[in-house]
Amino acid sequence: MADTNTSITTSKEKSSSVFTLNDFNSRTNLTEKAQLSDEYNPADYRDQVKGQTTGGALAHLLKSSLGTGILAMPMAFYNGGLVFGMVATLIVGFLCTHCVQILVKTSQEICKEIRVPALNFAETAEKVFENGPKRLRSWSGFAKKFVDGGLMGTYFAAACVYMVFIATSFHDVIEYDTGIKWDVRVYIAIVVLPCLLIGQIRNLKWLVPFSAMANIFIVVTFAIVLYYLFSGEMVFSDKPLIAKATQLPLYFATVIFAMEGIGVVMPVENTMKKPQQFLGCPGVLNSAMIIVVSLYAVIGFLGYVRYGSDVLGSITLNLQKGEPLADVAKLLMAVAILFTYGLQFYIPMDILWRNISDKFKEENHNRTQILLRTGIILISGGIAAAIPNLEPFISLVGAIFFSLLGIFVPSVCETVYLWPDRLGCCKWKLYKNIFLATFAICALVAGSVASIEEIVKIYK
Repeated sequence: MADTNTSITTSKEKSSSVFTLNDFNSRTNLTEKAQLSDEYNPADYRDQVKGQTTGGALAHLLKSSLGTGILAMPMAFYNGGLVFGMVATLIVGFLCTHCVQILVKTSQEICKEIRVPALNFAETAEKVFENGPKRLRSWSGFAKKFVDGGLMGTYFAAACVYMVFIATSFHDVIEYDTGIKWDVRVYIAIVVLPCLLIGQIRNLKWLVPFSAMANIFIVVTFAIVLYYLFSGEMVFSDKPLIAKATQLPLYFATVIFAMEGIGVVMPVENTMKKPQQFLGCPGVLNSAMIIVVSLYAVIGFLGYVRYGSDVLGSITLNLQKGEPLADVAKLLMAVAILFTYGLQFYIPMDILWRNISDKFKEENHNRTQILLRTGIILISGGIAAAIPNLEPFISLVGAIFFSLLGIFVPSVCETVYLWPDRLGCCKWKLYKNIFLATFAICALVAGSVASIEEIVKIYK
């Protein structure tokens, strides 16, 4: 991040601290004003010039949740059943929103205590343990590395899913309309080329136009999808209200993958000019999640009712082949996901570069970043080509990474931060977080086993 990020000026250089867009290392020294004040407000030390607007933050948050996951919701309902799928989607949506809220709130509170403008996800976990109960303070370094490693694994894996989705969409349209019978892996190789370009963008603010355009394309695609859903026969009688018990882990893994944008949350909140508008009512988070959960429930329910057991990993792939409107929907969604790739790639690269940048000379930072990003994207393309099947890949990523980072870690962080005397009446927050952590572990184990079994079946 050295070439495009402005740095935080230390007190040795200036008498005031300046928080900038992409530096989340929390090395900012206290200003004289902060030292004299009893109440430290992190927002006062954010970059008010280069920071994101509330609208920009909302666009990023929406885009982080409205990706390939929402198109997989009909498949999730197939693995859950009509009634179970609808009820569980609303419940999981509430749980995911709550976990993001407690993570952001914990981060904001710890920022006030240690007097820094912002902390990213991993730093929040580190500082919570570092300033928590004495017995847990030695775990602060592990907590930071665990979150950083999990985030990198999550978003590099999700980037592979994005490549598979884009390539599959173009493959289906071109093969049917032109008769060209190329293997989907050829399209994955072609998709790698634009990913190499958009993956070089290193400033979150510069990705706002891509997110905005992607959101427009997604809205148009959803409108076309809804048209096809309602234009065909809706059959309810042959759809189970609740699926077989062996299918339910795949349901939860897919839904958690679809809804969780946990890795984007802290970078978005950290770069807001007015972070106080992120939480609260309506707030950026609540506004985004109400829209997201509503769309997920509608698309999942109607998609499953329309296509039943024939539903694919992305609902757009079920649209009538060869029809211009269906082709437009598939291509628009593919382009929207391509535009999202930069945001998806930003998070793990930001983490990786912060941890290794000091190992390279400053004059070589730009060249090193270009080579590093290029190499990782090429490796991602290779993995995508090795597993070009969307459904089990989505479930596996959701089960392993998003269960841990989206639900388990926020609940643990809040518990450690509030321990021992701020856990509410009868310590209800402790029991609530124990439930969340248990749910996350169960989703991880059951979802991973079911997803791996599906992958094995495909390759057998």
